[in-house]
Amino acid sequence: MVTDMSITSSRYQIDAVVFDCDGVLVDSETINNEVLAELATEAGIPTTFEECVARYMGRSTAECIAEIETSLGRAIEFDFAATYEERVFERAGELRAVPGVAELLNWLDSLGVPRCVASSGTPTEIQHRLAVTQLAKHFGPYVFSATMVRRGKPAPDLFIYAADHLGVPPTKCLLVEDSPYGVRGGRAAGMRVVGFAALASVESLMHAGAHFVVRSMAELQAVLVVNDLIAASSGAQRSDAMRIATAARLPL
Repeated sequence: MVTDMSITSSRYQIDAVVFDCDGVLVDSETINNEVLAELATEAGIPTTFEECVARYMGRSTAECIAEIETSLGRAIEFDFAATYEERVFERAGELRAVPGVAELLNWLDSLGVPRCVASSGTPTEIQHRLAVTQLAKHFGPYVFSATMVRRGKPAPDLFIYAADHLGVPPTKCLLVEDSPYGVRGGRAAGMRVVGFAALASVESLMHAGAHFVVRSMAELQAVLVVNDLIAASSGAQRSDAMRIATAARLPL
């Protein structure tokens, strides 16, 4: 589902792809939000999984803690960040790569397209999740955390920082994000933004400003190929992409 036809009509080509980690590369957002909802409730703010997704997904742990403490009117009475990290790591055996993302990354590798990770997680969290899912090899040193900049999402700082280290202007980067906070940050940085609708709704990603929204990695690749956002696709790839785009009613 594409939400901004201008991205196709201009035949806008991109030079690099920036990926969020949780929910885009690694299917970890369910775990993260279940744990965060539990801890927010234990801290004194009763929070459901759905409320946690809407309120906190895409934000750094530090920002979530600050909002919880503001709501409480006091400091949390236990080490929230350490407990969160401990409980999430206990569930590491449940981590899986998002379906289709390994194939997409292999394709980008074959084309030599620069790519990086820009995530609200800590460097330790990001590297662990990429290692467990065997995706780390696709990014090398180009893994960036919100802890490396002054302001996390929805500020543009992390995305500008990532583009600078890739050596690509933000306006020539395509960002893949699954949270409205991330989408807003990417737009503020000047990037083209794909909303990946996993836990967040299509509507919330559109409202945040996503140029287009997809529901699978196959749809993302189809959009990139059919609309010439990435050059050098083979005839077979274009044929497959056209079939997927037609089935998903993506604009051609």
